[in-house]
Amino acid sequence: MIYAAVSHITNQLNQFLKRSFDLNEDVVVMSNILEQDGALAPNINNKLVVFLVNVEKETASSRPAGFGGFDRSASSYPPVFLNLYVMIAGNFSCSNYPEALKFLSNTVSFFQRQPVFDHQITPDMDRRINKLALDIENLNFQDLSSLWGVLSGKYQPSILYKVRMIAFDSGDILSQLTPIKGYQATAE
Repeated sequence: MIYAAVSHITNQLNQFLKRSFDLNEDVVVMSNILEQDGALAPNINNKLVVFLVNVEKETASSRPAGFGGFDRSASSYPPVFLNLYVMIAGNFSCSNYPEALKFLSNTVSFFQRQPVFDHQITPDMDRRINKLALDIENLNFQDLSSLWGVLSGKYQPSILYKVRMIAFDSGDILSQLTPIKGYQATAE
């Protein structure tokens, strides 16, 4: 589901920028910045690169594990809610540096107007995902320097988004219970 979420965000941004600038080719790609050997990834030249920086468990939200109707109820493992930290970086050569800033500015504008993706807004979103909500994540200079040091050592114009509440629900049913016949709850 992580792939589906990051891929959906990448595709939506790419479609928006292609329409906005009347482009025929993709300008947004989902990729690492570097290959495992340290070489620059080959498919990211003069592109906005979308990549996952971190995954964290959301601890503030939970849903009861039981569900069911009047005839039957079941219990299951509770879903796990995740926040994804997704970086969007402009990997443009020096002569195309203004393009990086232009596309990054339009990225901010797009996600400001469209901070939430759900099935009404984007019907092609993976059915296992209920909603994606994006917020800009602020980093101070020290944290930004540390992050880019881990990523490649070379800063690129970029913005970090927190994608909130990705639910992982295995759908496994642990047990099914049949209610006791004739039992009525009374209000006190």
